[in-house]
Amino acid sequence: MIASPWWAPHVYADRRPFLMTRARITGAVRAWFAARDFVEVETAMLQVSPGNEAHLHAFATELISPDASKTRLYLHTSPEFAAKKLLAAGEKRLFTFARVFRNRERGALHHPEFTMLEWYRVNESYDVLSEDCSALLAAAAEAAGTKRFSFRGREADPFAPPERVTVADAFRRHARIDLLAALNDRDALAAAAKEQGIRVADDDTWGDVFSRILVERVEPNLGIGRATILDEYPVSEAALARPTKHDARVAERFELYLCGVEIANAFGELTDPVEQRRRFESEMAEKERVHGERYPLDEDFLAALANMPPASGIALGFDRLVMLATGAQRIEQVLWTPVAEPQ
Repeated sequence: MIASPWWAPHVYADRRPFLMTRARITGAVRAWFAARDFVEVETAMLQVSPGNEAHLHAFATELISPDASKTRLYLHTSPEFAAKKLLAAGEKRLFTFARVFRNRERGALHHPEFTMLEWYRVNESYDVLSEDCSALLAAAAEAAGTKRFSFRGREADPFAPPERVTVADAFRRHARIDLLAALNDRDALAAAAKEQGIRVADDDTWGDVFSRILVERVEPNLGIGRATILDEYPVSEAALARPTKHDARVAERFELYLCGVEIANAFGELTDPVEQRRRFESEMAEKERVHGERYPLDEDFLAALANMPPASGIALGFDRLVMLATGAQRIEQVLWTPVAEPQ
């Protein structure tokens, strides 16, 4: 049986209350940023590089010039490169509601095209971003007329101060694994995972094992009752973040969780183009090993990075925020025009 299309009146009628709430949250978020002197920007979707993280898959296209020459371009997986070029150009505080595209992703929380809310602060600590998150959760809840966020039986209070826990502490608490003792030691981390009953494949890298522990044992316990800020990721898992000042093994990166769902990813931004190039090349080598392809580096971005001032930035999955505020169970419920399913 073929499901009715999203535009069928009876299907749309069920979805419309979610969409009306989405509109109110959008307005509240824009007002919040405007009140703090952020400028809203629009970034080009077509980019030389879609991003250089090994696990991301992009949509490719061709730019055909008037002389019929062809150039490979990609739909961006994030507005980050373009936003940082604007910081290099002189912007101090900016935000954007960016439509972004990721291939090989579709499910209750994933969609091939979705909205990323990103914002950046020049010469401000990434700790300020956690305060921003708290305020925006409250603003979204007020706009939605709710006091609880929920997803699949889990709830969180959007007005409660978030708990802050390091990745190492979360691994110790929820997986009984000493992460820092096994840092960059694949066999040690694999052995610790197996002791806790976590499956490890022979060809898994350190990063693969790390991700499996995180997904299976840590994430389901985060953001329950109140938001969780999961902080200080290993540097190897933070390709665009600078190391912390107190421990070079971990980075200025946190993720925001509610109801077991990750909704935001924040960085104290790396501004060293040499180190950034090294990390990108390492990521692309891993992508080629696993997936047989790599994406080009955006040389214009690396050039801009050399002129970019110290900054902090964050990407928040806006559709997921709306889901949690409305109690929606699938991302399509909060998208105005979902991408059609293959028939």
